[in-house]
Amino acid sequence: MSTVIDPRAVDDGQHVVQFYVRDAELVEGAGGYLSQGVFAGAVGIVIATEAHRAAFEAHLRSAGVDVAAERDVGTLVWLDAATMLARFMHEGAVDRDAFFEVVGSVVHSAAATRRPVRAYGEMVALLWDAGNVIAAIDLETLWNELGTRVPFSLYCAYRRTSVVGHEHADALKRVCHLHSAVVTAPRVETSWEFSADRAAPGRARDLLVDALRHLGHDGELLDDARLVVTELAANAVVHASSSFSVSVREEGSSVRILVGDRSPVAPAMREASVTRLSGRGMQLIAAVATRWGVVFTPDGKVVWAELSAP
Repeated sequence: MSTVIDPRAVDDGQHVVQFYVRDAELVEGAGGYLSQGVFAGAVGIVIATEAHRAAFEAHLRSAGVDVAAERDVGTLVWLDAATMLARFMHEGAVDRDAFFEVVGSVVHSAAATRRPVRAYGEMVALLWDAGNVIAAIDLETLWNELGTRVPFSLYCAYRRTSVVGHEHADALKRVCHLHSAVVTAPRVETSWEFSADRAAPGRARDLLVDALRHLGHDGELLDDARLVVTELAANAVVHASSSFSVSVREEGSSVRILVGDRSPVAPAMREASVTRLSGRGMQLIAAVATRWGVVFTPDGKVVWAELSAP
């Protein structure tokens, strides 16, 4: 059975798989694997959809990789997954000889540079999403056979909603056994810093909501997130007279919002009152959050609230 590893722990020669919910998880995991390879002097081969290639390019640039320069010298190879598939699929089945001619030649050329080779591929995911599960498993098997001929590591990825379900149980088990490890979904976290001014909670709210929309969230979760960050940020400015930080991270099926300030005083859970115009913030947060808490730090505290994602 495959072991479970962090995306940053992929070693040369491994064939790993990630099951992701949102594209942000995929880009963080596979993008880190690719950028780590570039900085280690490896040749990167990316066989992906146009949208994912663009997302990986943006991730690599943000990590400090000169994507254009790496592409020009051949240390980053970008290929379209559907186009590559069409070159070795015949009547819905994988043509073994064509696979080694089309994909094998790309990997052999990269290995001929005497650099490590790190490949990312989602052709198997396209086959699975199209309902051709048998071909997806056959292709995974051929990737493993190619690995006996030339050294390289391979990172595969499937959208989790495509592979769950009783009807896929046996096939999914087979996919896991064809990989040396299953990559855990990395935490996707974004953070901001704010000064102690009255407009800061509004800016924090807007930035947080935009980030959650980018991760694919909408509806009630955004409404609850607005409430949580506005109340906690206002507490930092009004009650603690402090600059503050805001972070948001995805943790499985939940979203955690963290607001840190420089006050060591925990927020008070006050009783509701029809005569009091303020002080009900923590009551409201407790009502919408699945969990919340306080972590004290050497220079203050962090108040966090967890919201369930649909």
